[in-house]
Amino acid sequence: MSITVTQRYATSPAQLIGMDTEETRKRYLVDNLFSPDEVTAVYTHHDRIVIAGILPVKETVLLPGFPEIRSDHFFDHREAGIVNVGGTGSITIDGESYTLVKGACLYIGRGKTTVEFASDNGNDPARFYLFSAPAHTEYPTALVEPGQGTIRELGDQKTSNRRTLNQYIHEDGIRSCQVVMGVTQLHEGSMWNTMPSHTHDRRTECYLYFDVPEDQRVIHLMGKPQETRHMIVANNQAIISPSWSIHSGVGTEAYSFVWAMAGENQSFDDMDTFPVTEML
Repeated sequence: MSITVTQRYATSPAQLIGMDTEETRKRYLVDNLFSPDEVTAVYTHHDRIVIAGILPVKETVLLPGFPEIRSDHFFDHREAGIVNVGGTGSITIDGESYTLVKGACLYIGRGKTTVEFASDNGNDPARFYLFSAPAHTEYPTALVEPGQGTIRELGDQKTSNRRTLNQYIHEDGIRSCQVVMGVTQLHEGSMWNTMPSHTHDRRTECYLYFDVPEDQRVIHLMGKPQETRHMIVANNQAIISPSWSIHSGVGTEAYSFVWAMAGENQSFDDMDTFPVTEML
C-alpha cells in the first residue's frame, strides 16, 4: 500500500483570467484519482479540504495520516464523507466493517484510528471517493444506502436538466461538523447540471463525475459568472470549485456526479444564483 499526496494552493478570480487550458486544469481538475491499491489524495488550501480516491484491487488499503495535515491518523482532527462509485466493497473502522454497494455513502467522524478499504471482487473493484474537512467535534459513523437519503427531483426535460439529487450528509440527514455531501444522477436525455448556475462564497465545493461513458465527456463551467472558463472532464475525474466560482456542466450524454462541500455553514440552499442570460 502507498499514498500519493499533492497540494493545491488557494487561487483568486483574478488569477483565473490569465490561465490557459493547461494551467486551469492543473489548478482545478484532479485526474488519475484512482490507482490500484493506493491512496491518491489532494490537499487543497481552499477551506482545507482533502479529496482522495482509494481503489483496492489485490489488497486491503489503509488510510494513513500524512505530513500535510500534521496528524498521526487521518481522522485525528478531520471528518469525511465517502461514496463508492465502483463495485461492492467494505470499509473497516477500528474493527467494525461497513459494506458499501455502488452509490452508498459512509460518514466517518473525528477520532477514528484505523480505517481500511477492501473490494469484494478485484475484477470489479470498489472505487471509494473521499471528501474530508477539519472537524471540531465527533459525530457517529453512519451509512446510507443508495436512494435512502433525502431525495429531491430537480429540473425539467424541456431544458435538458431533469435530475435526481440524493442528499446524504446534511443538516437534516447524517450529522457532521462541516461536510455536506450527496449524489446527483441525470435522467436519460438530460445533460445539464446545476442550472441556474450559482456560487456560495461561504464554502468550497468539489465534484466527482462518474458513470460518464468512455467515449463521452462533460464540459464543466467555472469562474465568476461574467468571466467563465471551461474544462473537458472524463469519467472519474474531479473538480475543485473555489467559493467564488460557479460550477455547472453539460455532458455529451447523461452522467452522475458526487457533490460535496465544506465551509461556513451546512445550508444546502445557501447559494447565489445567476440567470444564464447574465453569464459571459
